[in-house]
Amino acid sequence: MAPADGGGEQPHKAHRQHKSGAKARKKKGKGGGGGDDDAGGEKKNPKAFAFQSAAKAKRLQARSAEIEQRRLHVPIMDRSIGEPPPFVVVVQGPPQVGKSLLIKCLVKHYTKQNLSEVRGPITVVSGKSRRVQFLECPNDINGMIDAAKIADLALLLIDGSYGFEMDTFEFLNIMQVHGFPKVMGVLTHLDKFKDVKKLRKTKQRLKHRFWAEIKEGAKLFYLSGLIHGKYTKREVHNLARFISVIKPIPLSWRMAHPYLLVDRFEDVTPQESVRLNRKCDRKITLYGYLRGCNMKRGTKVHITGAGDFSLSGLTSLADPCPLPSSAKKRGLRDKEKLFYAPMSGLGDLLYDKDAVYITLNDHLVQFSKTDENDAPKKQGKGPDLGKGLVKSLHNPRFSLNEKLEQSSIDLFGTKSAAQAKDVPANQNDQGDANISEQADGNNISNADTLESNEKSYSECSSDSEHDNDIQLSDHEVGLREKVEFFDGRLRRKAVSANFKDDDDDESGDDDVDSEDSGDDQLSEGSVSLDDNEEALVDSDDETGNNSKWKESLLARTLSRRSANLMQLVYGQASTKLDNIRSGGNDSDAEESSDEDFFFPKGHKKQTKNESTSFDDMDAEDYSKFFKAELRDWSDEDLIKSIRDRFVTGNWSKAALRGQEINENEEDDDVYGDFEDLETGEVHTSNTYENRAGNGDAHKQDDLALKEEIAIRKQMNISELDELDEDSRVEVEGFRTGSYIRLEVHGVPFELVEYFDPCHPILVGGIGLGEENTGYMQASLKRHRWHRKVLKTKDPIIVSIGWRRFQTTPVYAIEDRNGRHRMLKYTPEHMHCFAMFWGPLAPPKSGVLAVQHLSNAQVPFRITATGWIQEFNNTARIMKKIKLTSVPCKIFKKTALVKGMFTSDLEVARFEGAAIRTVSGIRGQVKKAAKIEPGDMPKRKGESTEGIARCTFEDRILMSDIVFMRAWVNVEVPTYCNLVTTALQPRDQTWQGMRTTAELRRAHNIPIPHNKDSAYKPIERKVRKFNPIEIPAKLQHLLPFKSKPKDTPKRTKTPVENRVPVLMQPSEKKTYAAIQQLRLLKHEKARKKKIQDEKKKKAYEAEKAKTEQLTKKRQREERRVRYREEDKQKKRARR
Repeated sequence: MAPADGGGEQPHKAHRQHKSGAKARKKKGKGGGGGDDDAGGEKKNPKAFAFQSAAKAKRLQARSAEIEQRRLHVPIMDRSIGEPPPFVVVVQGPPQVGKSLLIKCLVKHYTKQNLSEVRGPITVVSGKSRRVQFLECPNDINGMIDAAKIADLALLLIDGSYGFEMDTFEFLNIMQVHGFPKVMGVLTHLDKFKDVKKLRKTKQRLKHRFWAEIKEGAKLFYLSGLIHGKYTKREVHNLARFISVIKPIPLSWRMAHPYLLVDRFEDVTPQESVRLNRKCDRKITLYGYLRGCNMKRGTKVHITGAGDFSLSGLTSLADPCPLPSSAKKRGLRDKEKLFYAPMSGLGDLLYDKDAVYITLNDHLVQFSKTDENDAPKKQGKGPDLGKGLVKSLHNPRFSLNEKLEQSSIDLFGTKSAAQAKDVPANQNDQGDANISEQADGNNISNADTLESNEKSYSECSSDSEHDNDIQLSDHEVGLREKVEFFDGRLRRKAVSANFKDDDDDESGDDDVDSEDSGDDQLSEGSVSLDDNEEALVDSDDETGNNSKWKESLLARTLSRRSANLMQLVYGQASTKLDNIRSGGNDSDAEESSDEDFFFPKGHKKQTKNESTSFDDMDAEDYSKFFKAELRDWSDEDLIKSIRDRFVTGNWSKAALRGQEINENEEDDDVYGDFEDLETGEVHTSNTYENRAGNGDAHKQDDLALKEEIAIRKQMNISELDELDEDSRVEVEGFRTGSYIRLEVHGVPFELVEYFDPCHPILVGGIGLGEENTGYMQASLKRHRWHRKVLKTKDPIIVSIGWRRFQTTPVYAIEDRNGRHRMLKYTPEHMHCFAMFWGPLAPPKSGVLAVQHLSNAQVPFRITATGWIQEFNNTARIMKKIKLTSVPCKIFKKTALVKGMFTSDLEVARFEGAAIRTVSGIRGQVKKAAKIEPGDMPKRKGESTEGIARCTFEDRILMSDIVFMRAWVNVEVPTYCNLVTTALQPRDQTWQGMRTTAELRRAHNIPIPHNKDSAYKPIERKVRKFNPIEIPAKLQHLLPFKSKPKDTPKRTKTPVENRVPVLMQPSEKKTYAAIQQLRLLKHEKARKKKIQDEKKKKAYEAEKAKTEQLTKKRQREERRVRYREEDKQKKRARR
């Protein structure tokens, strides 16, 4: 970005080579360090380090080009002004993975404080210009969605011994929809691996899986294990360094909407109203750092989980966790490593609109006095911020009204005679003694210190005419300077007297000397103050607000000067040079031009030996020239510099007139462009720099665009700075990074009753038009890990912008003719349109859909993702419909059909529509048919209208069914139910509208079946075709190809060739007798078979019984035999 003053480039620190030491000796041994070779050494071959392979050179060049293209992006205008808000780090992970422990270790690393419990946002100061706000992400889907919307960096904690869990992938998908901030993975529980080889393989496997989900090269940090219940300090330190170098990504939605993460929540409802009605609407105040864009008064906000509300009050408070004010510091001292966690119960100060609450530990300090004459007891390490403030408020000498009545404004830099009488003679000595006591580290005098500080600021404002370095308006004296003073001075102890900042002391001494140049002497009190000034100056590495403290010292010095008559009469000459030296404005010199007409004696002698610029000569009309402004033309170098401007000089260097020639560019003549003297052809150099310069036009355009954006921002800031604070807030609003207080009225009492600090509260501003409701069309795709497809008009919970609400979408797909055709279910692996009713959101806003908020119902809770395409007030989704009818009277190619339309008006609407029969005969609707006497309906109650005359391609039958394909608009339900998870206990799952399947399952209702819609098995008889009988005569005449060749040879005589045999009556009787005897034989055989089977079964049963007895007997015999054999073996061993 362009610098603040709008001119010149940013100065960079010059490189200084090592003159002595190991590096200098090493370079000198190699060749002097400047690339020069030794006199006797061989020169290096420039071709030795060139590319040896053209393929390798091409590959490296392509890689460099890809890296450059990935780095390019469209410049985005940063509208934030002032200090940035804290960097939000969301720590997310499954349960029992170490989220709270990691936050505690990081807070311990930054602040040296032990955090007992992690509740709500925790803000810490991590550097000179950076603050970090830690937030633990809850495991429910609502908290994950809210945390993903505000995260600048997400630390995904993964249990290395278990692997990835669905919570991690769900959170990644949520972040991808809502902007996808920076992501870093952290592996924990690695100490459970005992095998090093298995640990290495597990790390590699998890790393590649993490890369596949995000991008190749995504950072995955490893936490090896725990030592005494905490992570190792070195690993926490390395992780903190990674966090410190990450820059937030400017997301379009956040930059266009103001929002804040609530770090403090209070109920300010009158106690009497709550006592009378416990369920009355409450008045609450929300505190947090403003992010995104500026917030104006009257902006409607959305509190996640509660609803939309109007702001009743919006004020800006002092920063409870300010950045160190000093810019020249290499680090932070322990006192400046502040942190702010009101929900966790930590932090010294708590800022409100009309009060500052101080938290002190009882074991560190005791404020009550044992006796009025005795001093309070000292306990603890010494005076600190809280002790000094509370002591100063115990016994104030004067009230605020008395101080205002006693204060006055000095016009000439000195006190009037009336005021001089009221001041004691030893006031200066007492003031110096108080200051020296503060520098030595003694107790701070509660009343004297605050009174002297307030007097110093009032006197500093009165001496602004004489000191151009101290210019304070009334508003700054009353509010800003006191806040900076308390934050900068009293919060930090003074260092020892033998340590001081050289740069600041020199600048401060110069200012004092320039102011005291016209004075003859100073008072004794001011001299003693200058002696003690060095003891009070803090170093840049130790304190953060030196400039304010030194300004107060300088103000005291100016207020205690003795009256100087020359200064009172003539004043001090204000020229442009003095204004430039002292940092003043030119307007002050123009206003006091009449008073600066006279000059005090000896003023010109003082500036005689100083170099005066040409701009200063226009300030006053002098008739005297100074020798310092004249050039010595006897100098040879000065004459040589203008030699080429005359005729005798070298005119070929006319282009270099008025410019300094760079001696390092002498090689341009050797390697630059040259002209062939014979042909006159100009050959351009083919160096790499020229080739790169010709192709970097787009880089120049980007730089010009960035410069234009910076200039435009600076112009806006300069225009707004001319307004006063109230007018600027009305026009611009409260700037980002400021700590603001929101007051909201009419909040349901459940928000206060069920408030849980472990769940983040996000307050987002609502833009113009976003408070209205209407139809929105989104491009939606079912997640590949969601098991079931989505059904039209089934309720889903949608997260768009700051809101979460339940709606019933209708899915559709666009045909080639532009028609949006309704789908009953979402398609597989592709996007579809989803139209639903809800609060309007701008196009390109991310859409996240979930069906269940419970953790136990489905394995993967993300149902679908997409983005908003447009929003309108009409639904344009259509579905196909078929209108059927039957013919009532048929002519040749014309027929009268009924049942398709209900009136003649509908027939007139569909004149010319295409129709067809089930058999495939196409037709067209003509006109409404006139009812003739013979065509009167035969059934009672049948309508006489809606009969249409239609023409067809062919004659149809009375049994034909005529149908027409048409399209009808689908009505999208206007259902929108806000998800109010903050108005109920956090352990209770929010229940909205249930799907049809859930209702049937709950009430045990079977799925209705339509007989006509059921698929019936098709039963068809197999048709058998008789073989073709070809006569023998024809077969002889047929060619060989057409003759039957696969006809099988018949083994039996055909029926037609058989001779029928007729039996005589006697033969019939004989045949009957034989049949009877055969029947008796078969019957006897059957009975015998049955008896044999019974005998066989009885025999087998008896045999099994005998075998069982035999086995038992044999077992007993073996047992007796084995026993005898064992006894014999024992006898033989004896």
